[in-house]
Amino acid sequence: MFDPRIEKHLISDQGEHVVDEVRKHWAATVSAVLELFGGIVVLLLTFFVPAQAWWVPALLGAAVTLHAIWRVFEQHTDRFVITNMRVFRVHGILSQRIATMPLARILDISVYKPLVGRIFGYGHFVFESAAQEQGLREIRYVGDPDRRGLTIQRVIQQAGLRGAAGRTGADPFAGAPFAPSVPPQPVPAASVTVVPVSDDRNATAPVPDVGRGSTSSGWDWLADAQRREDERLAQLRGESASPAPFDPDRTSTAPIDLPR
Repeated sequence: MFDPRIEKHLISDQGEHVVDEVRKHWAATVSAVLELFGGIVVLLLTFFVPAQAWWVPALLGAAVTLHAIWRVFEQHTDRFVITNMRVFRVHGILSQRIATMPLARILDISVYKPLVGRIFGYGHFVFESAAQEQGLREIRYVGDPDRRGLTIQRVIQQAGLRGAAGRTGADPFAGAPFAPSVPPQPVPAASVTVVPVSDDRNATAPVPDVGRGSTSSGWDWLADAQRREDERLAQLRGESASPAPFDPDRTSTAPIDLPR
């Protein structure tokens, strides 16, 4: 009845094991022990009161003593357990209550150590999480709170619920999705209307909407190739090729031989 039996609450088939089992610090039972001492004193008054009123201190002392003993066992059965998967609290003597919180739901842990707690080595845990109404909002009278707070942080880190930035030698981009480089896609050429070239020299191929000597960018090379092909065909037929239009970029810088 007075053993919370932590082992039966573990998920053994999933590999859950106890990392730390936190019992109440002895300071939590000081008030109960003082109450017990007071109840015993009241019981002793039974021998110093008149015989007709002996039952008054007897009943009062027995009630105080039983209540103090109940409080001592209540503190004894109150356990806070840290496992590799969650934290949970088991408390209660006749009726038992269990409050569970997964490690992933722990947002922040505050440790409060009063002056007396710093002297005697205990403190109080305050959990900031979504489970504040499940009996895990505040865990009081935790012995050696600094070490146990680090234990919870270490378990959370080992469970992979913290970022890898604090790990030694960890790649900060290890968890980032890899975006492969996409080669540039060719830009589709604008749709053009292909019309035959009206030329007296019988051009052999249609030119896309560009005449000779046109300065339109993108199709100059095609018009120039068409012009050269027409000149070669005219030479093969024995026709005199018409002089090419003046192009300042094609002027020669050779000296001109003028008659004297």
